[in-house]
Amino acid sequence: MSFKPHYPFDGEPALGTTMEVAPGVHWHRMPLPFKLDHINLWLLEDGDGWVAVDTGICNDTVKAAWETLFVGRMAGRPIKRVVVTHFHPDHAGLAGWLTERFSAPLIMPLAEWTFGRMLWLDGKDQSLQAFKAFYKRAGFDAGMMETVAKRLGNYARVVSPIPATFRRIENGDEIDIGGRGWRMIVGRGHAPEHACLYCAELNLLISGDQVLPRISPNVSVWPQEPEGRPLALYLESLARLGREVPGDPLVLPSHDWPFKGFKDRLDDLTQHHLDRLDETASACAKPSTGVEVLGRLFKRELDEHQMFFAIGETLAHLHHLIDEGRVAMMDGDDGAGRYVKAA
Repeated sequence: MSFKPHYPFDGEPALGTTMEVAPGVHWHRMPLPFKLDHINLWLLEDGDGWVAVDTGICNDTVKAAWETLFVGRMAGRPIKRVVVTHFHPDHAGLAGWLTERFSAPLIMPLAEWTFGRMLWLDGKDQSLQAFKAFYKRAGFDAGMMETVAKRLGNYARVVSPIPATFRRIENGDEIDIGGRGWRMIVGRGHAPEHACLYCAELNLLISGDQVLPRISPNVSVWPQEPEGRPLALYLESLARLGREVPGDPLVLPSHDWPFKGFKDRLDDLTQHHLDRLDETASACAKPSTGVEVLGRLFKRELDEHQMFFAIGETLAHLHHLIDEGRVAMMDGDDGAGRYVKAA
């Protein structure tokens, strides 16, 4: 990717502090226990209180940082609403904790609440066979298959209970926060119904994970939807964002730093995936499992956490190529699917 973002702010807020990036819009960061070691979160002033956009993962360090904010920058003013862009643990992890603490409603898209609630309630025994079948078909060997069971139940370990009730927001809905309108624009592909929030008055877009300045958001096929086509959804969403967000807004992403150059970044992300599709097709010169294709696309060593994201992304590109007629898939006698470039 060739895009060079412009970062208008120096540095980043320290843990338990904020930086005001626009009138009434405050940036704070929380740590993550992964290689991608942080998430950006947003506090929006709303009269005598605050609206929290995304929450961080559920652990003691993040809770302690929130406690510092409650008595520090937030000056004892309550959280009146919790808006969650999508169900992933770093975004929804403390949604239940915050809504219960402040008796505040949870606001998020229906598909995101449903998926998060389902994962939080889901038990290992209910999903294990489906997960094993999915990763066996992707080409996991016996050693890799041993890691599959360990993934089950991870969501509930890093997410406080997803509230049993919520308020739905849909594409085009406008939320009044502090006297300003914030319009929801749905993004798909990274998550089922990712909420991006655009404020025309401030020329500002909270992009969540849908548009990041330096890395491509993960676009994956997952065991719950083994025949999914997320890449087509993601590319369509990039085009829609380009149509619906005018000019050059300040973009507030969930990772890295607030940036400018939105339209160029959309073009860059689109081209990245087009190039990646070509690379994936070339990696299928001979019949290959998903894992074998992954090994040709990802040259660096991947840890266990990264491996699951990488196989999901590889399958997303393979499924897109099948739909384009550039790759065919056949089932092998060993239960693994094999992909080969079409003649």
